[in-house]
Amino acid sequence: MTYLRLENITKRFGNFVANDNISFSVNRGSIHALLGENGAGKTTLMNILCGLYQPDSGQIYLEDKPIKISSPSDAIARNIAMIHQHFMLVPQLTVTENIILGKDWILRLNLKQKAETISSLSKSYNLEVDPLAKVGDLPVGVQQRVEILKALYRQAQLLILDEPTAVLTPPEVEVLIDILRQLAANGKTIIFISHKLEEVMNLCDTVTVLRRGQVVATTLTANTTRQELAELMVGREVLFQLDKPAQKLGEVVLEVEGLQVQDERKLLAVRDVSFQLHAGEILGIAGVDGNGQRELADALACLRPLAAGKICQQTKAIAYIPEDRQKMGLVLGFSIARNLIMKVFNLLPFCRHWLLQYGIINDNASSAINKFDIRAENPSVKVSQLSGGNQQKVVLARELSGEPDLIIAMQPTRGLDVGATEYVQQKLLAERERGAAILYISTELEEVMMMSDRIAVMYEGKFVDILDASTATVEQIGYLMTGGKVLRREE
Repeated sequence: MTYLRLENITKRFGNFVANDNISFSVNRGSIHALLGENGAGKTTLMNILCGLYQPDSGQIYLEDKPIKISSPSDAIARNIAMIHQHFMLVPQLTVTENIILGKDWILRLNLKQKAETISSLSKSYNLEVDPLAKVGDLPVGVQQRVEILKALYRQAQLLILDEPTAVLTPPEVEVLIDILRQLAANGKTIIFISHKLEEVMNLCDTVTVLRRGQVVATTLTANTTRQELAELMVGREVLFQLDKPAQKLGEVVLEVEGLQVQDERKLLAVRDVSFQLHAGEILGIAGVDGNGQRELADALACLRPLAAGKICQQTKAIAYIPEDRQKMGLVLGFSIARNLIMKVFNLLPFCRHWLLQYGIINDNASSAINKFDIRAENPSVKVSQLSGGNQQKVVLARELSGEPDLIIAMQPTRGLDVGATEYVQQKLLAERERGAAILYISTELEEVMMMSDRIAVMYEGKFVDILDASTATVEQIGYLMTGGKVLRREE
């Protein structure tokens, strides 16, 4: 039985058509995938379903009845819940307060009782999190769990998940997949937005593919392949295997000895880390999110003080690609052109006699838009109006513009589609070939293995082991990521 049906949904932002006559249906109790490049219109469409946007034309049907979803509270009242790719959480509030926000309209809240309820709920779904912790103090991966719990707390009949596994470890992904299957078996209807085609093929019953705001295909996952879906998404062949040139190891660019770094709570997040990184080398760091990766990256980029140890850098320029492009990588209210010069706005040729040279700034942006394939009408477009993939390209264009000796890439492909991921990885491999030293930090294990020359496994702030990427296995690294001991053969 059809639970949700969309007919000719169209949404425009000025002259830009985000959704162009989109039509498809989702059966009750099914898991329906929605695929597409960054900027294809997926999130806009789902924001219409959860009441954040209103369509310019078209009709939404719920259980064959035409409805109008005028606000997020209206969507909640219709048992529609969405987990957004970019978290909709209040950092200053606790986990419990975030989860019940907008749900429980009671004058006297028993927060202790609510916290116990949420703690029980989190344990039942293997999404354990401290219900009394402040969300702003939590790592990104744990914040994602809070978003999932917020939707489960509302017991939604239609559950929309926008990149829900982007920050989850492989075991956590398996747990989530089991949860979603249970929910579907109990009659819940699920729309699953993901760039991870393996998950879509493994989990979903049907799939709709969007490209440039239009539906290009709707099919059963049993009747298609990963390669076919990728080509439908981007309109060309996608390479799933990287062509990584032979390594040309150069001099030591970065040397770290006995490094210790504290987190925001003044607790040690990085513990006695030591390593060397050479020119022309990619050192991958694998680990479950929240094991000190962010603090390590910030310290190496001189954004966080050291508690102990030393960092020796033989560099002229450092590039830092932060894990959260929206909060740390970009100023969303600035144009593309202004974001591209943030590190050099006071230098020639962009500034002369204390005055910004807007012609040169715009020419620089136009060049970057062409070189990095940033899909925008002109350099004056605000980066807040760009898709996640194009926002990441702006960060790359700025950070790689000075041919840096050291590149610190923290989750550089998080939330990106297969085409944008391939683009980012090829750019970083080109920098490796040029001779840059690259620290590649990601929770995507297969991605780390594919990109790296060596792999450091991080657990509880320590490097458990550093492995040769050519001989390391998924099982070996996965074992170390969860606290497994290093087993050495006796010489």
